[in-house]
Amino acid sequence: MKLFYSILFSSILTIGFSQSYNNMWIPDTLSGTNFSLSIRDTFAQITNSGNQTITGGINGKFWGPTLFINKGDIVHMNVTNNLNDSTTIHWHGMHLPAVMDGGPHQIIPPGTNWQPYWEVKNQAATLWYHPHMHEMSQEQITKGIGGFIIVRDAEESALALPRKYGVDDIPIVITDRDINTQHQFAIVPYGDSILANMTLRAQYPVPAQFVRLRLLNGAIETSYNLGFSDNRSFYVIGTDGGLLNAPVLINGTTPRYLLSAGERVEIMVDFSGQAGSSVFLKAYNQSLGNFIPGGESFPNGPFASFLGHTNYNIVKLNVSSATANPISSVPATLANNSYPLEQNSALTRTITISDSTGVTSVPILGPNAFILGHQLFNFNTINHTIPLNQTEVWELKSTSVFAHPFHIHDVEFKILTINGATPPTYQQGWKDVVLVEGGKTVRFIAQFSDYADITHPFMYHCHIALHEDEGMMGQFIVEDQAGVTEIAKKEIDFTVFPNPSNDRIFFSFADKNTEIYYLSLKNLNGKTILMMPKPDLKNGIDVSHFTKGVYFVELMDQETKTISRKKIIID
Repeated sequence: MKLFYSILFSSILTIGFSQSYNNMWIPDTLSGTNFSLSIRDTFAQITNSGNQTITGGINGKFWGPTLFINKGDIVHMNVTNNLNDSTTIHWHGMHLPAVMDGGPHQIIPPGTNWQPYWEVKNQAATLWYHPHMHEMSQEQITKGIGGFIIVRDAEESALALPRKYGVDDIPIVITDRDINTQHQFAIVPYGDSILANMTLRAQYPVPAQFVRLRLLNGAIETSYNLGFSDNRSFYVIGTDGGLLNAPVLINGTTPRYLLSAGERVEIMVDFSGQAGSSVFLKAYNQSLGNFIPGGESFPNGPFASFLGHTNYNIVKLNVSSATANPISSVPATLANNSYPLEQNSALTRTITISDSTGVTSVPILGPNAFILGHQLFNFNTINHTIPLNQTEVWELKSTSVFAHPFHIHDVEFKILTINGATPPTYQQGWKDVVLVEGGKTVRFIAQFSDYADITHPFMYHCHIALHEDEGMMGQFIVEDQAGVTEIAKKEIDFTVFPNPSNDRIFFSFADKNTEIYYLSLKNLNGKTILMMPKPDLKNGIDVSHFTKGVYFVELMDQETKTISRKKIIID
């Protein structure tokens, strides 16, 4: 018997029935260019009473702070893994070097500090960060590890848009969880309880004016067919990669927006003159087909969920008084996006999405598995090599019975066609996730304009965490073919000083042109405690917070990827 059988039915009752609500939590914020993020196992009071739930959080009990960053800045992330397991943190939607991307290759062991950095090249957008540890993504995302990233730029800042965080500009991560009789999260694809910002039966005040909702589907598998309980219209102003060129009104008798796992959408909703009223943001999943995630109705087994193929409330929005200087209209134009043209594409790259039988290596879906490119993911297989600066059309051709949200790292793309037809206007902006329904073909165009790296690949995969963990993933490298030559391995001739040190260590290189691709600091037992991709060594490395003892610093050469090491003493 599931603990939240009664909670479920209270959550899907019509709004005329009396029930209690919890005030939706809004994530704290961090802004600037230097961010410290501590990932940890922790506890949170998810239910109103009883045991606390074991969760995972970043700088808190669950989820993580919203990071505000500006286009053009160089941001530095100081990520410490205080979990008992290894993890990664992927900056979902961010355009950045592969070695900083936080995919399955950038593993952060327990007790280790990872320090990626990059120039923010994305336009204003709602992005997010989350674990991407192969075969553990579902478990770690279920714990609640993740957070929003909000990118600002001059173009967006000049627009009259809601921008008061938590007041008229509200981030909401929507997800579902199966909570057992011990009040703990079960590691399953579908949950029986809906959460908004990790809050059960959530409610939140909104002012009587235009409000901007930044909606993120952070679910393991479920898609949400979003709308409002009074079927009010709303405007889509942005998708995964940022603002549309112009707002798109979603109206009619049943205004809906289908949001699949990993996707984001920014909408504006008019609450003007409605103070004292309430409306629900809902999932209208009863209208979804059986092969859309969340549209199934399994009575038993690992995919059973009381929410399957039903309509249910996500958050109750209580309209309060308007703020000073409210936003009272939607701008007629938003951005000036320029998309790559299909005639400039060098090739069409076909990625198959299919079902397989006889697979013995996947524990949940086996012997039936969902696969990309007719094979399961292999760390040692580079599925595609893309020349630097190449524009490509990717054709996602599905023969699967099921719909899969396809996500690609490194780039944002423009959808060209969905099963031969032009996509709806609200899907014609920059995207990094697209739902590919069973038996259909989606074509998109993208430009791979920088960040060549033949050592660390980028990923593409289904964003259903179970499918991803069980091998529905591939990888590609971007290669600067003009610079492809055979380079002899060489030791890096370097000196570390002062040695011993109790503060900072500095580096001197015999060859002044030496560039370091990666720095690792390991203790005497060989455990990595510091990971620094493409480190800036001009100001040295702070070692003052490490325990006294003997360590080894390893440097990887940028050109040859040769690793050289020196012993250092921290006293």
